[in-house]
Amino acid sequence: MAGRDFYQVLGVPDSATAEEIKKAYRKLAKQYHPDANPDNTAASERFKEISEANTVLSDAAKRKQYDQMRRLGAFTSGPPRRPRGPGPSAGGGAPGPEEMDGAEFDLGNLGGLGDIFSSIFGRNRREEGRSDMEAVVEVPFRVAALGGKVPVTLPVTESCKVCGGSGAAPGAKISTCPECNGRGSVTFGQGGFAVSRPCPRCRGKGKIPSQVCGNCHGAGEVRIDRNVMITVPSGTETGSKVRLSGQGTSNRPGEPPGDLVVTFQVQPDRFFRRDGLDLICEVPINLAQAVMGTRLRVRTLEGKKVLLKIPAGTQPGRKFRIKGLGMEKGGRRGDQLVTVQVELPAKLSPEQEEAFKKFAEAAELAH
Repeated sequence: MAGRDFYQVLGVPDSATAEEIKKAYRKLAKQYHPDANPDNTAASERFKEISEANTVLSDAAKRKQYDQMRRLGAFTSGPPRRPRGPGPSAGGGAPGPEEMDGAEFDLGNLGGLGDIFSSIFGRNRREEGRSDMEAVVEVPFRVAALGGKVPVTLPVTESCKVCGGSGAAPGAKISTCPECNGRGSVTFGQGGFAVSRPCPRCRGKGKIPSQVCGNCHGAGEVRIDRNVMITVPSGTETGSKVRLSGQGTSNRPGEPPGDLVVTFQVQPDRFFRRDGLDLICEVPINLAQAVMGTRLRVRTLEGKKVLLKIPAGTQPGRKFRIKGLGMEKGGRRGDQLVTVQVELPAKLSPEQEEAFKKFAEAAELAH
């Protein structure tokens, strides 16, 4: 996804206002939402792409970062441009017109464009020395409607317990990194920017050990899977977010973890769909029931069934409202709307044909 231009995804120019971006997102989200495209994998992937683009462009800080890297050619079809200028800076020279600090942009091995993608595209957003982590979590429709908990396994980075985050083996000698002279970062000139990145030799620590830790191989941190139980508020819809304090990952070894920001994606239901806080469903009845009237037991969100009276002469597509059985959110609760679909028999027995003929004749005489 890092190679796709988010402005192209939403079909807006890079000069689009926040309102124009919101309008474009709503239009596309409605078109490709899983509820409107059941069992359509392509539409589901397109919806995820649209949601990811909106997550970045609707956030002013993320959009600013994204635009900076876009101007550097991060989203062109060719390889990243090589840094121009004097190369790595050995001193504290004056920064370029817009200097991006390596503490905020971990630029990896792509010539200054690497791990910034994880920062912008919702995996590791670094702020004030902490690293917030973002995750998209799919939630069953019923859990999203009623509220509940869902288990999630997240890959996170934590400080190595063997070396305490130093990256050094026990008893190893620590010396100043000769590559960055202990600063922990090197700077490259690129166009009108001076881009700082962590020193590749000491990995941003400014120090190097005579022998690296065997557990983390000198990184000072290890990758683990963390099991987290996420609370889903009632009435949750696709795009809703919750922030879990301290459940993110560390920016650097030894630093406190950031937060985990969860974006919910609600799975479609076979029976229900939602319209705001109202629940919409369809029930079939046969022709005799439509003509003569009947009583139906209709499933509700909680799993119970309520008795619904269908009056004689009900027309196909007629809607019935069951008060107070929709979704609840913020102290308000919607209704359940039941649409009746009249099913006609594909084939009639001779007796049924004769009965319908008599019915048709009687109806003509009545008119």
